Amino acid sequence: MHIQSILAITDLSARGHRTVRRAASIAAAHGALLKIMYAPMAFAGATETGAHAARHLAGLAIEMAEGFGILVKKVDDLSGRLEAIAQEARWCDLLVVGDARDPCTLAVFHGQPVARLLRAVRKPVLVARLDAATRYRRILVAVDLTDASRHLVELAWAFDDTAEVELFHALNTLHEGKLRYADVSDYTIKSLRHACARHARERMLSLSDSSTARRNRVVSAIGQGDPARQATVQQQYSKAELLVVGKHGHSAIADFVFGSVAQRVLKWSVSDVLVVPRGSGTSLPAHAEPATQGALPPALKQ
Repeated sequence: MHIQSILAITDLSARGHRTVRRAASIAAAHGALLKIMYAPMAFAGATETGAHAARHLAGLAIEMAEGFGILVKKVDDLSGRLEAIAQEARWCDLLVVGDARDPCTLAVFHGQPVARLLRAVRKPVLVARLDAATRYRRILVAVDLTDASRHLVELAWAFDDTAEVELFHALNTLHEGKLRYADVSDYTIKSLRHACARHARERMLSLSDSSTARRNRVVSAIGQGDPARQATVQQQYSKAELLVVGKHGHSAIADFVFGSVAQRVLKWSVSDVLVVPRGSGTSLPAHAEPATQGALPPALKQ
């Protein structure tokens, strides 16, 4: 993952300021451009006046540029709508947002702001919860043993090459109930369970031995049960500050009825969460990017 441009969303609150600081620290580590955009976390339209939001963003851009020594720009679009965020995110490699919740009753059906954003954006989305004073020391990657998991492992390594990476896979035990209902013997079920665990260990060894991951300390663990629940339990046990999880594309109805591992991880986890849509890319489009205004680091000012 080569991060060249990061988009941070702030609602101009203290929590939004913390989100921008996390994005700025990542931008500093990768030598990336940071763009700051205003949006209330309900994505229902601007609540601040345009003049006030513009002044606040300009001041925030200067503060981040001077504090982290990076190039910072503010996004001109102050509408605060989901469509505007999705459009701006097309030009970035990473989107960083907070975890504010919408108390509106309709959010039960349409999803919380972050869930709606994940459906609209095909870029990795970092949901920032922790204070950005320190870099990530440990990153937990929830893998499903498919080829797509290798991308998650490599992304976790590239995201912060100083962190220890832990791979985690949860063996789904739902099929065991069906086998018992079909009067399959306990011996057969246990044999199947051991075979699944052996396959998982072999696959995780292959993932951890990739050309990029082998340069870092990589450990692995296997659990049993619901993947989202077990991943969040493992995150708390290992004290990982960042949990990386993939996400398949779903509609609002499918997410409401069936849920997704990524959404449940976001609901239960207490750490930062990096959600990576399946098939998402990190390269910039070949077109010119939208017009932005910004502040330069002190070293670049005339």
